[in-house]
Amino acid sequence: MSFRLQPPAPARPNRCQLFGPGSRPAIFEKMAASAADVINLDLEDSVAPDDKPAARANIIQAIGDIDWGNKYLSVRINGLDTPYWYRDVVDLLEQAGERLDQIMIPKVGCAADVYAVDALVSAVEAAKGRDKRISLEVIIESAAGIAHVEEIAAASPRLQAMSLGAADFAASMGMQTTGIGGTQENYYMAHQGQKHWSDPWHWAQAAIVAACRTHGVLPVDGPFGDFSDDEGFLAQARRSATLGMVGKWAIHPKQVALSNEVFTPSDAQVSEAREILAAMAKAKSEGAGATVYKGRLVDIASIRQAEVIVRQAEMIAG
Repeated sequence: MSFRLQPPAPARPNRCQLFGPGSRPAIFEKMAASAADVINLDLEDSVAPDDKPAARANIIQAIGDIDWGNKYLSVRINGLDTPYWYRDVVDLLEQAGERLDQIMIPKVGCAADVYAVDALVSAVEAAKGRDKRISLEVIIESAAGIAHVEEIAAASPRLQAMSLGAADFAASMGMQTTGIGGTQENYYMAHQGQKHWSDPWHWAQAAIVAACRTHGVLPVDGPFGDFSDDEGFLAQARRSATLGMVGKWAIHPKQVALSNEVFTPSDAQVSEAREILAAMAKAKSEGAGATVYKGRLVDIASIRQAEVIVRQAEMIAG
């Protein structure tokens, strides 16, 4: 282990982030009643330019009027290359109540993007005397973002989560696809007449997870565009969970249950993790640094892996 320890990520459930456009306030109550851990009210891509002022007003009113329960409440502002973002931040923090938890920054390309929003948020909080400190989430959705991913992860103490935005990321990288996440038809290897499809998002997800885990930030997988394909959503979510991501976006209500299913450790996983911890405790009491569990070697590294699963299950249950 390095002398400089990795800080822990925020201890809150983030299995599913349910998105809804600010221009459709009729769906806000349903979002609040959903099983998603995080609600993302959107001012960016899902809202037409002419509708942005009304969408902002809808969200500001809904933050105080709707009972969001124990949801982590987030608003995605517009990108820093637009004329809308500063007004999004100022109006949200000057006019909305203390119930707002987080601001999501899209298309972050460097640490300075995070700094700019952090500075504006800090100024408004101080001016208005807001007691609750707003957290930040960033979306990596460009070549610049993935190239600077570690400096972005370290950019602000407010930063709690980082997501991969597959569609804009693909466009920025010049990828020949119109799909949002998932398997890509032409991304395959061929051997003896058989096609083998691999995961074009794997390297970017792994880079995000490494940066986040280094700096105590929650790594989150982004959208899966084909909401008619449950099997495809589950496959991508399982890959993301295996890589170390803690949750995934839902762009349709039916995806909430699928995401929660994948990112909640099963009873069997938790039971096995506890058994490994018990086996290692017994080995330690006998002076051994490793033991055999169900025919495989387990050691101190196995304890760390098992503890991740147990802590996650206890946090969700709590």
